Amino acid sequence: MTSASSRVQMADVAREAGVARVTVSRVINTPDSVAPKTRDAVQAAILRLGFVPNLNAGALASRRSRIVGALVPTLSNAWFADTMDGLSVRLAAAGYQLLLGQTRYLPDEEERLVDAFIGRRVDAVVLTGTRHPPAVIAKLRQAAIPVVECWDLTDTPIDTVVGFSNFDAGTAVARHLADRGCINLAFIGADEDRSAKRLQGFRAGAQAMSLPTVRAHLMAPPSGIADGVGGLEALLRAWPGIDGVFCSNDTLALGALLAARNHGWAVPGRIAIAGFSDLPVAMASFPALTTIRIESHTLGEYTGELLASRLTGTSAEAARVHDLGFTLIARDST
Repeated sequence: MTSASSRVQMADVAREAGVARVTVSRVINTPDSVAPKTRDAVQAAILRLGFVPNLNAGALASRRSRIVGALVPTLSNAWFADTMDGLSVRLAAAGYQLLLGQTRYLPDEEERLVDAFIGRRVDAVVLTGTRHPPAVIAKLRQAAIPVVECWDLTDTPIDTVVGFSNFDAGTAVARHLADRGCINLAFIGADEDRSAKRLQGFRAGAQAMSLPTVRAHLMAPPSGIADGVGGLEALLRAWPGIDGVFCSNDTLALGALLAARNHGWAVPGRIAIAGFSDLPVAMASFPALTTIRIESHTLGEYTGELLASRLTGTSAEAARVHDLGFTLIARDST
């Protein structure tokens, strides 16, 4: 049986709204090019009639799908979900839809999803991080579509990068802990690229201040509160003198705070603990968590605006590297 919505044609919407068929097409494909009053009338007609546009036909005719594909390691971490929300909001305002894929931190899965995105003729791709399989880089360059890497920085992006320096963030935490009187530093983090860069920066900062070797406890991603609990316990069993810990995300840091509370280790009297990303719960934890603030939603919005301006031809953006920076938020845990 044919549904009512499939029987409604674009010409029916045009008659209902009192506009030309081409105007309906513009409202569907380039809504910003239509006057608000007319756009509202067409959208109301689409709603009344239950019209569902044939987007595949439009993509074949215009060679544009009005879809942006984005890859994240996981949506179980709030900071990635927050970035995707900001990206989606900005793309939707420009008439684009977001197609999400989760790589689960697996290079082969990233390559498979990029193949799927290219096969579905997405208009642009957003990647998390700046380390990708060579085949992914080659395929995206051959596809000749806008590509934005985010949540890190590099001087040699595939196309464009929007993010911050994970290395510099790690260095900033080392300096902060040293300023608080910590000498024996340690790191708890997932064994993945961005976490590794935070550890590298943390070690570089400690070395610059002539502090002892930074100890590290790593686990397979994604990481959770239980990993933070076990991480701190393992570190203090092996190196009881540790007095300052940097966790590669706030979830791990909350686990470390829980471990300290369970064992009666005063924070920051016995050990100082710092996190990364500044989740809302960081301010509400006890003690309140010192962390690196990343404006994850703003990062997504910025990426969306950048892509929208390129895809709609309203900006010939020349800059390839966009550093949004980070802020160290000092609270009671250090």
